[in-house]
Amino acid sequence: MPLGHHPPYTVKMTESEKSQTSALPHQGAVPPLATPQQRNAAMDQAFDYRGDVTIELTDGRVVEGYVFDRRSQGPDPHVRLIPRDADERMNIRYADIRSLIFSGRDTAAGKSWETWVRKYQEKKAKGEAASIESEPLE
Repeated sequence: MPLGHHPPYTVKMTESEKSQTSALPHQGAVPPLATPQQRNAAMDQAFDYRGDVTIELTDGRVVEGYVFDRRSQGPDPHVRLIPRDADERMNIRYADIRSLIFSGRDTAAGKSWETWVRKYQEKKAKGEAASIESEPLE
């Protein structure tokens, strides 16, 4: 194989990985929170989401921010959030959450490995400069 020529990349996903990927929330999604199982699943998705969420609390307050951790086990499950308009991190108990909206843009949407490889190969095929450097986020 000549120098600088690379075979096409392929990424194989297991059925489990495919189902997890298709189950990821999208901007504007409002998951149900009626049962403990739905609430746990929604909080796991909020943790996996790469954008801000909006949480309405049972006391009427609304908090928007990025969920960076969740503690679903134990006597007091909660999410940990970096509020959009404050520096101090918050712990929000699952029991205090009335609703959840995936409100912010998912910063990684459309930026999968497969998409990067396809764009890289398209540039190379056109004779354009293709780099392994990442594109700017914004």
